[in-house]
Amino acid sequence: MAEFSSELSDKHIAMIEAQPMFFVATATSSGRINLSPKGYDAFRVLSPTRVAYLDLGGSGNETHAHLADDGRITIMFNNFDNPALILRIYGRGVPVLPQDEGWEKLAAHFTLLPGTRQIFAIDIETVQSSCGWGVPKMKLEEERETLKKYHAQANPDEWAAKMSTRISSIDGLPTRATDRYIAGEE
Repeated sequence: MAEFSSELSDKHIAMIEAQPMFFVATATSSGRINLSPKGYDAFRVLSPTRVAYLDLGGSGNETHAHLADDGRITIMFNNFDNPALILRIYGRGVPVLPQDEGWEKLAAHFTLLPGTRQIFAIDIETVQSSCGWGVPKMKLEEERETLKKYHAQANPDEWAAKMSTRISSIDGLPTRATDRYIAGEE
């Protein structure tokens, strides 16, 4: 049975911290729904009512476009071990880019990874937990290092030029491009 609350509990936070991946879903009133898996050590609980995650440059920038247009976002964590548990965070999010006011304060919560493009800050509206009994048990074998390696070896000027062309979603909604390359702290 699903349980709802208006903020994250200590139990929720412990479950989140134990997960190697999460899923992000966004949408606008029309067009495609975006659903993306996320890995790495990229998610932070800032308070019981606020979370954030680090976003690396990838194939598109749908989450940014959807949040700029609509603001709604759902984050889902799934415990693939015991106890079976699914945790959804429903909220309103904003993209924070390196050139934005507030970047430094938000970025201080993360170890920046090569290719960091933005951080999504999310104000929680509702937290839902449910059983997850129908989800298989799985074990993490290892993280894929490919995306971090790709960004780490990129030429900063070429990377910034490439990211500057990513100014719309696949449905034509506008996004803002980052103004700088972040090499990371590894």
